[in-house]
Amino acid sequence: MGRYEGYEALRVHLSHGVAWVTIDHPPINLLDVPLFLELARVVEELEKDDRVRVIVFQSADQEFFIAHADVNWILSLPEEVGAPATEPNPFVQLLERVRRMPKVTIGAIAGIARGGGSELLLSLDMRFAARSARLSQPEVALGIIPGGGGTQRLAQLVGRARALEIVLGCGDIHAEEAAAIGYVNRVVSDDEVLAFVRSFAEKVASMSPDAIRLAKEAVDAALPEVAPGLVAEANLFQQSVALPASRASMRAFLEAGGQTREVELRLGSRLPDMARPPLARAQGAKR
Repeated sequence: MGRYEGYEALRVHLSHGVAWVTIDHPPINLLDVPLFLELARVVEELEKDDRVRVIVFQSADQEFFIAHADVNWILSLPEEVGAPATEPNPFVQLLERVRRMPKVTIGAIAGIARGGGSELLLSLDMRFAARSARLSQPEVALGIIPGGGGTQRLAQLVGRARALEIVLGCGDIHAEEAAAIGYVNRVVSDDEVLAFVRSFAEKVASMSPDAIRLAKEAVDAALPEVAPGLVAEANLFQQSVALPASRASMRAFLEAGGQTREVELRLGSRLPDMARPPLARAQGAKR
């Protein structure tokens, strides 16, 4: 277990061939640079660990799986559109590494998974949600687009029309609806979801690692290649982040209390209004 020491935002536990990666990054499991770097490290270590056949991502916080990507981090990206990207950004490259891993990856979802949290889950092989879970891709309300593969993976999972409804609607998708449209595999009651995932993960981990690898390759062969779409998304994300109106919206979101636990818990449909600069909000209120 020595190789899994020294983490601050993650806890890792191995049992019966299953690695349990617990996100523990208060106050809201924000996907910031420290959490990203630890996720990159743990993925590399787990990929090399022959003891591990299944990886489960879960949260220590029952109200937040991952709130979303740190808006301050996004605001630190270049304000000008540079040369067209020829490969996905580092976060997407990490998620692609997770998706292509020969081991099985599972998300045990409790609480909120928005933006980058949703995109991490979309890169996993399977997602099992507690009844209280909520997922969304709210980026368009901030003037940007999903930049972690969300547009591509959602379209593959739920179809074009549903993907557009989720991306443009920006609201939370509750677990039951998420399961009905294929966003998650299934819903399990809050007090039983971890037991269900543990039983399933240990069953898979008891099987031949070569058979697991070959089964994943065979299923993936049925899907269209996603790499060109990820590059296209990277370029469009870069364009959206550089827009002055988008940067104003992201700053307005932060000034209105975004990324605080109290506000994030009741965000839901309030996000579009929060992301309007103060003057625009005042003008809207007068109409």
